[in-house]
Amino acid sequence: MKLIVAMTGATGSILGIRLLEALKESGVETHLVMSEWAEKTMQIETSYRPDEVKKLASYVYEPHNQASRISSGSFRVDGMVISPCSMKTLAAIRIGFADSLIPRAADVILKEQKKLVILPRELPFNRIHLENMLSLSNAGAVILPPMLTFYNKPSTLDDAINHVVARTMDQFGIENQLTKRWLSQ
Repeated sequence: MKLIVAMTGATGSILGIRLLEALKESGVETHLVMSEWAEKTMQIETSYRPDEVKKLASYVYEPHNQASRISSGSFRVDGMVISPCSMKTLAAIRIGFADSLIPRAADVILKEQKKLVILPRELPFNRIHLENMLSLSNAGAVILPPMLTFYNKPSTLDDAINHVVARTMDQFGIENQLTKRWLSQ
């Protein structure tokens, strides 16, 4: 399996980092693109350095290199995850404003009818955010806000992060043991 993983400057850098760690452990080929603000936010929120995170990926692309292979529909890939996704990037994808590699790659994923999973980060959402998410959902994207769950009885922040990463991987059918699954009677 091959996935594009994009990280924007929205809060929640650890979600993208943990996803890259889990995908690497699962043997998934990853194609990483981080915006300039993703790198800055990561350094504010975590103890990870951008160069360390880039080493988790199979391939890394510069955020403004629209000539990279992930910007073409001829590049064979199974899908894309944007984790975390800023409202700026969400809006750019919705209107087809591919001014940098992340929205361009997302646009290609949608036009090729591949799976695009977006983890939007904002709290609360305003009407514009919600309309953008609805529009992208109608276009075929999966909107997966990183929400807290309680049925799995998380006891640490890592438990909550791992649950979101597990549910993201589930979207692509990637087996994982990152979270406790629902067990009904």
